[in-house]
Amino acid sequence: QVQLVESGGGLVQPGDSLRLSCAASGSISRINVMAWHRQAPGKQRDLVATITSDRSTDYADSVKGRFTISRDNAKNTVYLQMNSLKPEDTAVYYCRVINVVGVRPYEYWGQGTQVTVSS
Repeated sequence: QVQLVESGGGLVQPGDSLRLSCAASGSISRINVMAWHRQAPGKQRDLVATITSDRSTDYADSVKGRFTISRDNAKNTVYLQMNSLKPEDTAVYYCRVINVVGVRPYEYWGQGTQVTVSS
């Protein structure tokens, strides 16, 4: 099993920045993809950003140019730097990782951290 612990959420004003962290621990073999998703009240959970083991990244159109995903493989940690935050960024943010054991991928989710952007 792999455990994910997220941190860094909070209440900020429009235009502010936040940095989310998600640390993986436990029976880690090889973490391939690390990603952030978010879910606003009454809406589906959407993909925000992904980063692969070779640090290739991809972003949702709504966050391109404002959010940056990164990872520290030595710490098994993924980060999401969020700049120029908008009220529509308000959501619970979840990290997700794919841990590959042999040739089998196993998916794990964090518990979520609340981000609220409001004046």
